[in-house]
Amino acid sequence: MADAEYRLYYWPDIQGRGEFVRLVLEDAGAPYVDVARLPDEEGGGVPALMACLERDEVGAPNLAPPILQQGDFYISQTAAICAYLGERHGLAPDGDARWQALHLQLSIADFVVETHDTHHPIAGSLYYEEQKAEAQRRTSVFREERLPRFLGYCERVLSLNGAADGRWLVGADCSYADLSLFQVMTGVEYAFPNALAVLRDGYPHLFALCDRVRKRPNIAAYLASERRIAFNELGIFRHYPELDTTAVD
Repeated sequence: MADAEYRLYYWPDIQGRGEFVRLVLEDAGAPYVDVARLPDEEGGGVPALMACLERDEVGAPNLAPPILQQGDFYISQTAAICAYLGERHGLAPDGDARWQALHLQLSIADFVVETHDTHHPIAGSLYYEEQKAEAQRRTSVFREERLPRFLGYCERVLSLNGAADGRWLVGADCSYADLSLFQVMTGVEYAFPNALAVLRDGYPHLFALCDRVRKRPNIAAYLASERRIAFNELGIFRHYPELDTTAVD
């Protein structure tokens, strides 16, 4: 299984949660196929993704993408996939710190959910336009309370990591959790550039980490490539100008 090609199943037109997995694969230089972005006639597209979701062979079925396949092995849930890849490609700390990396990844997942829910506070099945009033109210709380709380927590974690002199979240080197933190911060900056600009100076370790990840050779090449899907108003991180005001009204 170690030599098998990775196959990633995720929606073809958005970064979404699949992007957290892509960043780990790209940083590791691990070859993979982004299955749903292949043409249907080449065994790709949304039909291939749906077929993967419907599989019921040995092993736990997958509830939702992203799904990673390696040979006969399938795994879903973003945090689990990132931890799995991190362990295999030198992007996870050793010993008990591996569990700290996982708890940080899960905390980042909470950050992702709260950011998404600013524009879809009622239901993902409804259009944004059907819940704009609720989105305004939810986003006000996010900007004033939740965003500073998440940023402050990440800054604190970085400042307390003496093993890396505040450069990385856990351990002495970059881990999958750092790559995921970069992704969520990049997404928040796309969605709320004005609100984030007001807060930026208070979190020097956090923004330095983002710059550090952006300059990693494989990540820099990926960000400049066509493989990187642009942020858009179909994904988790969406920019609606009416929601992006200053951090405190």
